[in-house]
Amino acid sequence: MSIEKATFGAGCFWGVEVAFASIPGVTATAVGYEGGKLDKPTYRDVCTDQTGHAEVVELEFDPDKVSYEKLLDAFFELHDPTTKDRQGPDWGSQYRSAIFFHSPEQEQQAKAKIEQLTASGQFAPKRIVTKVEPAQTFWRAEEYHQKYLEKRGQASCHI
Repeated sequence: MSIEKATFGAGCFWGVEVAFASIPGVTATAVGYEGGKLDKPTYRDVCTDQTGHAEVVELEFDPDKVSYEKLLDAFFELHDPTTKDRQGPDWGSQYRSAIFFHSPEQEQQAKAKIEQLTASGQFAPKRIVTKVEPAQTFWRAEEYHQKYLEKRGQASCHI
C-alpha cells in the first residue's frame, strides 16, 4: 500500500476536514496553514489576514482506494470555488480556494479539472478562482483545531 498526500484550502478547515475524512480511502487528515510567509504561524496570526497562509486540510490517501481525481471532485463539491477569499460568512485570504499539489501529476490533474469545470459551465457566469500552487511547508494547527467538529459531536458546519 502506497500512501500519498493531498492538500486543499476550501474555507474554514473544520468542515473541510470532516468532509474529506468521510471519504473511503482517506487514511488521515490534519488541519493547518500553508502558503504563507511566517514560520510556525498560530491561528491568531493567520486570522490577521497578514501572513498569507490559507487554512488547509492535509490528507493522506490510498490511491488504490480513492483517486486524486475523486478528491478533486469532492473539493469542488464542498465549497464555492468562485468566491475570492471568502467561504460563507468567513472572509479573508486565509479562506481562499486553493489546491497545493505534491507532484507534477497532481498539478496537471488539478488544472485539467478546473478547465473541465469551466468548459462545462457548471459555475457560469462566475469563474473559478481556485489557486493551484506547489505544496509548501504545512504548519499543523493547534491541537484544539484537529477534528474540531468531531470532538464537539457535530457532523458539519456552514460549508
